[in-house]
Amino acid sequence: MESGYVTTPFGRRPMSLGMLASQQLAGTIEPGMKRSKWKLFRAICEARPALGVTDRALTVLDALLTFYPDDEISEEKGLIVFPSNAQLSLRARGMTPATLRRHLAVLVEAGLILRKDSPNGKRYARRDRAGAIGEAFGFSVAPLLARAVEIENLAAQTIADRELLRAMRERLTVCRRDISKLISTAIDEAVPGDWEQMTMMFRDLVARIPRMASIDELAALLDEMGLLREEAVNLLENHIKRKKIDANESQIERHKQNSNPDSIYEPEPSFGPKQGEKAVTTRDRMAEPPDAQRLKQPRLPAGRDSGTPSATPAAGHSLQSFPLGLVLQACPAILDYGPDGTIGNWRDLMSAAVVVRSMLGVSPSAYEEACAGMGPENAATVIACILERGGHINSPGGYLRDLTRRTERGEFAIGPMLMALVRANGGVRRNAG
Repeated sequence: MESGYVTTPFGRRPMSLGMLASQQLAGTIEPGMKRSKWKLFRAICEARPALGVTDRALTVLDALLTFYPDDEISEEKGLIVFPSNAQLSLRARGMTPATLRRHLAVLVEAGLILRKDSPNGKRYARRDRAGAIGEAFGFSVAPLLARAVEIENLAAQTIADRELLRAMRERLTVCRRDISKLISTAIDEAVPGDWEQMTMMFRDLVARIPRMASIDELAALLDEMGLLREEAVNLLENHIKRKKIDANESQIERHKQNSNPDSIYEPEPSFGPKQGEKAVTTRDRMAEPPDAQRLKQPRLPAGRDSGTPSATPAAGHSLQSFPLGLVLQACPAILDYGPDGTIGNWRDLMSAAVVVRSMLGVSPSAYEEACAGMGPENAATVIACILERGGHINSPGGYLRDLTRRTERGEFAIGPMLMALVRANGGVRRNAG
């Protein structure tokens, strides 16, 4: 197009700023630029949603490109096609004139073609004596050449998004199958755990899968399902480990020998006698008053009431620790009790849990038992969950002791509790410091 040249539509059709912008863009074609019209048309079909055109409008564009004399679009060979409505309708699969005009307007609005109307609105070309086209009036495909790079990038991005969506759907399908069969196995094998609640959570996740899901929606659902699958696998693996431990202990018990059957000496498993001290036998312990026995119990390490629990979870009953970010997303209320109102690491969370424990009326002994049975990080996580559900728990201390006992039996998992709180909070995140 000529530099600075502006063409306005014939008749009652109004001029718009979009048309003016398309004409200016068409004037920026780089010299010598060429594109295969059918490869470019295929890229337009791939990028159709991003370009805002319909499939019927693409049918009209396909028909228009058949009137372009060469396979490559270039300025040297001209950029104007001038078919009559009758010929264009035939190549557009018999489209009616009214429908044809409507979809031509869609292509103009999308910035894919331009109108170059003659004084009387007809489409034609003037030729010189040698038969070469001097000036033509009709539709210009200059915007296609000017936007070729943009269209190709949009097509590539659309293809990549489609492949990613397909891959995520496959992963979601596999994850759904895994969870369903893991839960069925656990129920059939009578594995301890709250499998009924896990089944309800799984059904809720499946019901939330939209028919036409976006990448973001599938990613969020896949994260939640992955967490649920991980929790199910964790419970089953813990159950298998406990069965192996029980089998080993039974085998050792059958081979245990005692050279002195009258001896009833049996040291405690965790607190053996110090070097140089006389071991206390069961008979001696039974002979002592209860108060004396309680005074002889090993003292807990210093600093446990200060919020720095150092207990190790009981063997065979350890819980899986979850990311700190997920804990804070599920339990944002605990942030107010962290140092300076923020929580940046696990030490801050455990310090906040000590403050909340005292505020909720949970006894130090109940919290110490939780640290020993669950581990200090998981005990702090449970305290944060109890704070978040404070209005629904009558006795936080009793509830914590019950969860500790269920953990020791392998019947409690933190994952479902965290996921339920994440959904209840609507995924709202707060600054964790």
